[in-house]
Amino acid sequence: MKLKFKHQEFQSKAVQAVIDCFKGQPPGQGIRYRLDPGVQKQGVLSYDQSGFRNSEIMLNEDQILKNIQDVQKRQNLPISSSLVQDLISRINLDIEMETGTGKTYCYIKTIFEMNQKFGWNKFIIVVPSIAIREGVYKSFEITAEHFLQDYGKKIKFFIYNSKQLHNLESFSSDTGINVMIINVQAFAARGKDARRIYQELDDFQSRKPIDVIKKNYPILILDEPQKMEGKKTLNSLKEFNPMMILRYSATHRTIHNKIHRLDALDAYNQKLVKKIAV
Repeated sequence: MKLKFKHQEFQSKAVQAVIDCFKGQPPGQGIRYRLDPGVQKQGVLSYDQSGFRNSEIMLNEDQILKNIQDVQKRQNLPISSSLVQDLISRINLDIEMETGTGKTYCYIKTIFEMNQKFGWNKFIIVVPSIAIREGVYKSFEITAEHFLQDYGKKIKFFIYNSKQLHNLESFSSDTGINVMIINVQAFAARGKDARRIYQELDDFQSRKPIDVIKKNYPILILDEPQKMEGKKTLNSLKEFNPMMILRYSATHRTIHNKIHRLDALDAYNQKLVKKIAV
């Protein structure tokens, strides 16, 4: 059975809110850099391989703030007086969407729009659990054909696995849209597998996976960020060297620059959910 997806206005508004925060950003094609080949095994020839990272944001902070304020005025949201920065990134955008209104669909569509408008193509989706990770991966699978019809291209996506690091090579070297899905336990837990991301690994040419990841200057998308506010997790996220952070949740605990709100009452009034509980 093939699923059919309809274009919903309330979802398009959530996508457009993010895009409008970077109004005036020139389109780019990503920046080429030399991918660290690591220490080659004896008898294996080293070769020059290029990586492609996200291009810089060319807007200054005042321009970004004005864009954010324009988006907030349009939606009658509290007006930000400054960019709310944290130890991870200088740009943090909150997108509030009630459970069941398609926030995963929205941030996948936002990825396509950011690539189309600005050329950004390296994204990391961080989730708080393995169950959510599997759900997000499935969403990428079932929407692939739908978005191919809309944008004429597909996303290359994978789940980070410390035992399958060849995916990081492809993530870095590919010029298309690339998404890595990772749960916090893979980099912020105490287990042996979680520590591997920070270690020089023999099976990864004596490189650290985190060093390969941060070179891409990725855009971080946090799914349910209120469940990832522990000090260790926040310190670990800083190691990803993100360009910006997009935070999607129905219940934000910490407020940054909120640019979209579709709360429970809005969802009910628009007949997007059947009932709400108080």
